Amino acid sequence: MSRQIRFNAFEMNCVGHQSPGLWTHPRDRSWQYKDLEYWTDLAKLLEKGIFDGIFIADVVGYYDVYHGNAWHALNQGVQIPVSDPLQLAAPIALATEHLGIGITASTSFEHPYTFARRLSTADHHTKGRVGWNIVTSYLESGAKNVGQSGLAIHNNRYEIAAEYVEVIYKLLEGSWEDGAVVRDREKRIFVHPEKVHEIGHKGRYFDVPGYHLSEPSPQRTPVLYQAGSSGAGKAFAAGHAECVFVSTPLRGTLRAYVADIRRQAAEAGRDPRSILTYALVTVIVDETDAKAQAKFEEYQRYVSRDGALALLSGWTGIDFGQYAPTDLVKYVETNAIVSTVEHLANGGKAWTIDELARWGGIGGLGPVFVGSASTVADILQEWVEETDVDGFNLAYAVAHETFEDVVHYLVPELQRRGVYPGAYRPGTLREKLFGNGAYLPESHPAAQYRDIERFKREQQQRQQPAVAG
Repeated sequence: MSRQIRFNAFEMNCVGHQSPGLWTHPRDRSWQYKDLEYWTDLAKLLEKGIFDGIFIADVVGYYDVYHGNAWHALNQGVQIPVSDPLQLAAPIALATEHLGIGITASTSFEHPYTFARRLSTADHHTKGRVGWNIVTSYLESGAKNVGQSGLAIHNNRYEIAAEYVEVIYKLLEGSWEDGAVVRDREKRIFVHPEKVHEIGHKGRYFDVPGYHLSEPSPQRTPVLYQAGSSGAGKAFAAGHAECVFVSTPLRGTLRAYVADIRRQAAEAGRDPRSILTYALVTVIVDETDAKAQAKFEEYQRYVSRDGALALLSGWTGIDFGQYAPTDLVKYVETNAIVSTVEHLANGGKAWTIDELARWGGIGGLGPVFVGSASTVADILQEWVEETDVDGFNLAYAVAHETFEDVVHYLVPELQRRGVYPGAYRPGTLREKLFGNGAYLPESHPAAQYRDIERFKREQQQRQQPAVAG
């Protein structure tokens, strides 16, 4: 039997997400992103389709690289306006019973002490179904608008992120012991103070001496997602992430990426199979290949060329507006998403600017699979077998039609083949995904902070100067 295939839905609290211009399609609902009904309707649909979760992307900032300004991003609704993703966790959880809720939040723009409380609150409200997509951010506009002089150098952003998650782990895993909260009415004791600990963190970037503000949530640390594809990003993902997302149109690149993540995870002392990898794809599916192709061609008529290039310029840090339509994409050193630049310039295909705009107009950086349920299922199974990827992060072309078609046509075909789940596992999101406990495993680096007092003693001993003999 072929390996099981997993799905996430790739969304964002904005118009159109990764298909710029498709908001003008008469059947598209993404302009309703401000309404809770948009999200609860989608959540119920995805749960019907046994999706692992809804993965909600985010950016802090706006796309102003294309032609050196944000005019086209604003004019075409290219991920602006954009609303806060974390506030969607509670309504999605109320509308569903099992669906995971992955929330993107940057380590560059919010202090870990306050963010830890927001994470714990979301995990409480969802009864343990929330995940955190750890990003370092790539838009200079975001950095400048939170008072920073500019975006930190790419590798340095991951150095900051490593300390950021260390603070989060200490707060969520070590500050409050199991059994600290007793709620004993007779003895009038809500919390045993001796079981709540200051984390005493003093690092290069953060100084967090005290207690976590929230009591332990069902997962303590929510499920950890990551999408770094550069050298620094892959190392970070291999060390910390439980679910990893990758965006590439090339099977060979995906295969090499998955193998590298698993190798680095093993070197870090983790089970390489404990990391789930999801590849970004967009699926256009219908009753027949011909109907699906006609639908795809219809969608293409609504793509915004300027919107696509505004997105791609923001992702790469390269102003594609300065080139002629027939110019070839070349590698340029930038401070944005390094892996995107590398994939486009060195991926084995020579892209013209026009080809890049057409390709990026539907679904972003991943491939688009078009066909009947049988055709698309064949393609997905081939990708899983050839690349060792665990599943797919599905982008939409038209909301919610793309996901409705996947649930109606594709999911039953995959279930018929025995390669897609027919029901959810019980428990928290981590238990549903991995079938083990609600907490991070002992092999994860967060586990070292669970006995925070011992960790602080050992750290203090390591910092003491050696006594001369």
